[in-house]
Amino acid sequence: MWPFLFALFCFMALPMGIEAADDYSFDEKDIDKETAKKPYHLGGYGEATPALMLLDKDAAMYKVKYYGRGVRPAEAEYNLGLQLDGSVEWGMARAAVRVYSFADYTYSGWEKKSALQEGFISIKPAPMSAFDAGKKNFKWGKGYAWNPVAFIDRPKNPEDPELPAEGYYAGSMDLILSFDSPIKTVSFTPVLFPVNNRLNDDLPGKGHMNYAGKLYALVFDTDIDFIFFAGKSTADRYGFDFSRNITAGIEVHGEFAYIPDFRKKVIDSHGNLTESSRGAKNFLGGIRYLTTRDTTIIMEYFRNETGFTSPEMKDYYSFINKGYEAFETTENKAPLHKAEMMQKSGYGRMNPMINYLYVRISQKEPFDILYLTPGLSWIFNIDDRSYMIIPEILYTPVTNLELRLRSVFLAGRPGTEFGEKPNNYKFDLRARYYF
Repeated sequence: MWPFLFALFCFMALPMGIEAADDYSFDEKDIDKETAKKPYHLGGYGEATPALMLLDKDAAMYKVKYYGRGVRPAEAEYNLGLQLDGSVEWGMARAAVRVYSFADYTYSGWEKKSALQEGFISIKPAPMSAFDAGKKNFKWGKGYAWNPVAFIDRPKNPEDPELPAEGYYAGSMDLILSFDSPIKTVSFTPVLFPVNNRLNDDLPGKGHMNYAGKLYALVFDTDIDFIFFAGKSTADRYGFDFSRNITAGIEVHGEFAYIPDFRKKVIDSHGNLTESSRGAKNFLGGIRYLTTRDTTIIMEYFRNETGFTSPEMKDYYSFINKGYEAFETTENKAPLHKAEMMQKSGYGRMNPMINYLYVRISQKEPFDILYLTPGLSWIFNIDDRSYMIIPEILYTPVTNLELRLRSVFLAGRPGTEFGEKPNNYKFDLRARYYF
C-alpha cells in the first residue's frame, strides 16, 4: 500500500511543478552571480583532540566499560581527524562528497577508520525541482540539541550538536511551488530509503525499501514541515515541526513525532526481559535569543516517550552492579555481556530517559577580546535531577585556525543517568585547521 501511495503522490506532484514553470522569471543580475561562481569546491579540515577523563570506579557504566581491565582513576585519549569535502557542478548536475578519516587512541589501543560521510549526485532540471541520489544528511527538524522528527538522520550528540554526522543512502526529489498569498512557498520531498547488505546495512529490516517524505510550507512567515516514515527498518512514524522569528533576535521552534507502535525492551534488576508495545509521542519546544550584545541563548525542552523511566534505569544499573559482583567472585562475564547487549537496544543512547532540559549561552568577543567566544551548555535530566555542565572557550587566533578548550562536569546521585556515567569529569582541547 505504501509504495502505491508514494508513487501516486509523486505522479500527481509532477504536473504541478511543470505548470508553475511558466510563472517563473529570471533576473539578469542573479544570472551573472551564478555564472561567476566556481564550478568546483575542495576543502576540509584537520584536527587533533587530546582528552583526559577522570573516572568513577563506582559507577555502573564504568563497570560495564572497564570490567576485567583493572581499576583506572583516569583515562587519556588522543584523537586525530581529517575531513575532506568537495563538489563539482556541470550544467544541471552537481556532485558532492565528504569523507572523514580518524585515528583514535583509547584504553583498547589505536583505532583507525575512513568513512564516507556524504556522497551524492543532484540533478536540477528546473528551478522548482531537483533529484538527489546517494549518501547524504537530510537535516530534518528545527531543534538544536535534539530532533525527534529527523526520521532518516542519525541522532545528534547533545554534548556537541554541531558535529557533522554521517548520512544514509537514499534517493529523493524536491518539488517547489511559490505563491503570491499567505502561503508563500510549498515543497514536497519524497524519499526512497533502502536497507540491504550493502546500503544502510547498520539498520534492521534487510532487503526492504522504506519510504519517507516531508511536506514544507511557508505560512505567514512561519516554516512548517509535515513528515512521515514508513517501512520495516523501524516503526512507522509521523510528525511535524515549525520555526518562526518573533522579532529580529527571537526565534521559537518546536517538533512533534508520533510512533503508533513503538516496541520497548526492558530489563529488571534480576536480568529478566520484557517487551511492550504502545504509542509514543516525542515533543521538543525551544527558543533562540540573540541579544544586541551578541549573546546567544538557546533553551529547549525535550520529552522522549521512547525513553526509560527512572525505576527502569535503576533496575538496569542494579543488574549491572549484581553482574559485576558475580564477575569479581566467580569471573562469570555473562551478566555483564547481557548488560552490554542491552546498551545497544536503547540503554546506551546519548540521553536514554524521558524528560530533558537544554540551555546554552555563548558570548561573541566579550570585553572586546577579538576572536574569542566563551560558552556554557547545561543538560538537565528532569526525571532524576542529574545533570551535565559544559563550559568552553573558542578562540580563532589566525585565519582558519580554531582552538576550543572544553570541560565536562557530570553530577548526580547513584542510580541517576549522569551519576552512573563512567567518568565524573572530562577535559579536552580541540585544534582544528580549515583549508
